[in-house]
Amino acid sequence: MTDIIKLTAAQIAAKIASGELTAVEVTEAHLARIDAVDEKVHAFLHIDREGALAQARAVDAKREAGEKLGPLAGVPLALKDIFTTKDMPTTVGSKILEGWVPPYDATLTQKLRDADVVILGKTNMDEFAMGSSTENSAYGPTGNPWDLTRIPGGSGGGSSAALASYEAPLAIGTDTGGSIRQPASVTGTVGVKPTYGGVSRYGMVAFSSSLDQGGPCARTVLDAALLHEAIAGHDPLDSTSIDAPVPPVVEAARNGSVQGMRVGVVKQFRGEGYQAGVLQRFDESVELLKSLGATIVELDCPSFDLALSAYYLIAPSECSSNLARFDAMRYGLRVGDDGTKSAEEVTALTREAGFGDEVKRRIILGTYALSSGYYDAYYGSAQKVRTLITQDFEKAFEQVDVIVSPTTPTTAFPIGERADDPMAMYLADLCTIPTNLAGNSAMSLPCGLAPEDGLPVGLQIIAPAMKDDRLYKVGSAVEAAFVEKWGHPLLEEAPSL
Repeated sequence: MTDIIKLTAAQIAAKIASGELTAVEVTEAHLARIDAVDEKVHAFLHIDREGALAQARAVDAKREAGEKLGPLAGVPLALKDIFTTKDMPTTVGSKILEGWVPPYDATLTQKLRDADVVILGKTNMDEFAMGSSTENSAYGPTGNPWDLTRIPGGSGGGSSAALASYEAPLAIGTDTGGSIRQPASVTGTVGVKPTYGGVSRYGMVAFSSSLDQGGPCARTVLDAALLHEAIAGHDPLDSTSIDAPVPPVVEAARNGSVQGMRVGVVKQFRGEGYQAGVLQRFDESVELLKSLGATIVELDCPSFDLALSAYYLIAPSECSSNLARFDAMRYGLRVGDDGTKSAEEVTALTREAGFGDEVKRRIILGTYALSSGYYDAYYGSAQKVRTLITQDFEKAFEQVDVIVSPTTPTTAFPIGERADDPMAMYLADLCTIPTNLAGNSAMSLPCGLAPEDGLPVGLQIIAPAMKDDRLYKVGSAVEAAFVEKWGHPLLEEAPSL
């Protein structure tokens, strides 16, 4: 089992295609790993044991029949519990949808099934994707496999923890303000936010519709590229889906190079609040890029300093609108319906019981920002700042091919440390939020361990919209250089559970 769970997704797929391993053997090995460690990690909210084995048997039957298998056929995956699945509950980490089994699959879910990816189950997350630590889940926090007393990032901490604990070689996350990249950074894994509209949002429970984006999570850049290719593409069911070819991400991951590329370093992505070890590893990464043939360009993007403030007006405003659908009338939790209360009273009681503190905080903030007399002062002003951020990116990409920064200002913090300080929690997304506001693509990959605490540090790579392949071209070059430097993939040194 140990040998199988340490394989990359690309290696697993190759061994299944050649007959060296069966998909059932691979699935059983990962289910056994989940049984062994997930009680401590709590990466999963639901395990679909029978469904996963049935998918695996179908892959083995295809191979035995001589059918050509896809690049990820038989590879297990952990799916963030924000995508609808008609054969499993979709709770979005909330009590208000506890036990709800949707009547349809999300487009992303269907694409995974079409690619013969084996879905192991649904992973834990901050409720409605609102958080940076997975402590806001109604079902309890997830631990970071590097140190179970620390957070695995958020909102997709369940997916990142599943990867770092070898419970799955692939995972899916969503990124509204950094919720793929920030968990990847603090767990030493790879996470990619595709260009907004590059992956369908149909069937993804909405938090902030103009910001939300699903994407791939993995332990290597190539594995992330293979998953990216499988889930991306135009979807007529999503009006924001981009009707254009998927960038050649797998080809880029297989041919990584930064030779002759212009790499930007933004001065606003460092300063007060940044951990010394994070900046040390980032500066080393910049020197590494220079040694690999890149030209480093200093950039000034002044509007980035306003990104956090703009985000925490735009995202709550959109969430207050999106979450109005949870009214206890059609699906999900219903409280107080004893025949004596009005529909309004039942709705109020249900929301009081079903939504957690962080969700209520953001609904209240967003409703206030959208209210009569305050719309222009708050939401309207934040959208103007968003335009300025987009313009800063456009100017930057006239000078450089990609931008690099630390993914997060600090390494994983202890569970509970920021629970009562929302502003300190929000600062975890300081480097990731500008990309969501502009709709660009971005990646986080490991760039070493912070010397003061021995925990993973992430390097963020940002590319223009629909140039997602640049992320993989740069990311695979950096990853290869790190592997050569240390002689082994970074995660081989992750603590045993």
